[in-house]
Amino acid sequence: MDLTKEQLLVTYRKMRMIRSFEEKLSELVTAGKLGGFLHLYAGQEAVAAGVCGRLDERDYVSTTHRGHGHCIAKGVRAKGMMAELFGRSTGVCKGKGGSMHIADLEAGMLGANGIVGAGIPLATGAALTCKVKNTGGVAVAFFGDGASNQGQFHEALNMAANWKLPAVYVVENNGWGEFTPTEFVVPVKDIAVRADSYAMRSDIADGNDFFDVYEKAGLAVEAARAGEGPTLLECKTYRYYGHYVGDPLAYRSKAEAEKWKTERDPLDAFESRVVGDAMLEAEELRRIDGEVTAELDAAVEAAENDPLPDPASLYEDVYAQE
Repeated sequence: MDLTKEQLLVTYRKMRMIRSFEEKLSELVTAGKLGGFLHLYAGQEAVAAGVCGRLDERDYVSTTHRGHGHCIAKGVRAKGMMAELFGRSTGVCKGKGGSMHIADLEAGMLGANGIVGAGIPLATGAALTCKVKNTGGVAVAFFGDGASNQGQFHEALNMAANWKLPAVYVVENNGWGEFTPTEFVVPVKDIAVRADSYAMRSDIADGNDFFDVYEKAGLAVEAARAGEGPTLLECKTYRYYGHYVGDPLAYRSKAEAEKWKTERDPLDAFESRVVGDAMLEAEELRRIDGEVTAELDAAVEAAENDPLPDPASLYEDVYAQE
């Protein structure tokens, strides 16, 4: 594994930040301090960290309604994200985007998207840009198992394969499309086999194992940069929360979720590996835990006190107006 100690510490910090960020949001919603629909990413941290750990400043990412984790893994500031969720002018989208529309072009984050599968063609366009401009960049589309049934998924993969675009399509198969089990709406056991229709590379990773995701994402990104075309990477994982905060979760059992949390937790698996192999010390991870908690507490305090957008700015930063 070609990871230095510093890279492992950075990786753990990102995974811990994703988990703690989502847990903090759940607390804020329960306390009545945040409104609107929030779709939490907790449980899937190894996917975002593993894939984005292979990317650099040349690369782009598009994400979904469940996109906080991808944003953090790609380098979007947690403080700016928190302010955005509070609708403050200091947010990454000046308080006008909210949870499902977070974007930060400086970090290569093309944006979250409330429309299922809509980020797939955006990343495909970014991959075309990378190829035409010969930047060496790669574009990654994160999406869920349900999005693999959308027409734009198939259209984008067909185009990317035909033009050998530097793209990686990452399907996070967490077993549920909103409230419906994946097997009810997807006739194949492995979504990765759909790449065969487009003569495209594919792979399957344990989405709760950072090291497996990191390895297989590395092969996909390397192939894309080398001009070998796109890859469909399926990461099998699980979301701890419901479809949205407040979801009564009547469609799945508590035992199912607890089994994943106790036996397959991505942060626990990461710590077990790095401490067990003497790559990091547990005390170093606990220090990061404390730093992340302090950073998030400060982010919430700042967001609660930051100004709301000026009504005069209503028509700024929009594509069109009357």
